[in-house]
Amino acid sequence: MTKLHIHMIAAVALATSLLAGSPAMAQESAKVLGTFKDWEAHSFKEGGAKVCNMFSKPAESEGEYTQRGDVYMFVTNRPAAGVVNEFSIQIGYSFKAGAPAYATVGQRKFKLFTQDDFAWLHSDKDQNDMIRAMRGGSTVIVEGFSSRGTKTKDVFSLSGFTAAHNMIGSACKP
Repeated sequence: MTKLHIHMIAAVALATSLLAGSPAMAQESAKVLGTFKDWEAHSFKEGGAKVCNMFSKPAESEGEYTQRGDVYMFVTNRPAAGVVNEFSIQIGYSFKAGAPAYATVGQRKFKLFTQDDFAWLHSDKDQNDMIRAMRGGSTVIVEGFSSRGTKTKDVFSLSGFTAAHNMIGSACKP
């Protein structure tokens, strides 16, 4: 896992705390930039540097599981680290070790690498292609397998995605 992905895990945990209404998070530097239909945009400080992210919960989830944690899709900008449009998923269970997950937007299917309960794209080109597809799409379908072999399918609405993406782009310029 790269240093940037370690930062991503920290940012996702921070954003998840905010979504859960953590009082500690509310007292820190987190700021809601806006809610755009099914997406919400935030900015916060991470190691003294400004970070912006946007996230959404699935509109639909399928799978024969008995228990599952929170599921979120994120796009994150970390200008100080040179990171723009980092796409990730927090899936709410531990992925099957070594197994990829897939995100589909329209006719485009993207392979994600997984670790624990997170998934990311493999390259900057994939990031840019995914964001372009999301800006023009209506849903993202994410499919993966849990460590117990349970297949899941989550459908995320892209309603409000472009407005939220524009917001984090202007609030955290590279």
